[in-house]
Amino acid sequence: MEWKVFFATMLIVFIIILFQWPKMKQHPKKDKGTFLILLFIALILSSLDLQRLPGPVTWVSTLLKPLGTFMQH
Repeated sequence: MEWKVFFATMLIVFIIILFQWPKMKQHPKKDKGTFLILLFIALILSSLDLQRLPGPVTWVSTLLKPLGTFMQH
């Protein structure tokens, strides 16, 4: 991951908070917390290299491969 991309994403999250927070002041604390948590999760997911991580199909095939070889015998 490049640091430029990470800081650009953080800047975008900051701008979202800057523009949306005045509208969120009238909402309850639970809504504000949910808003911040969702933005934080989005920031973490954007910092991961999800395109190169193996998907669930790879995990299932790795898990069930010994069972397949056992069933063939």
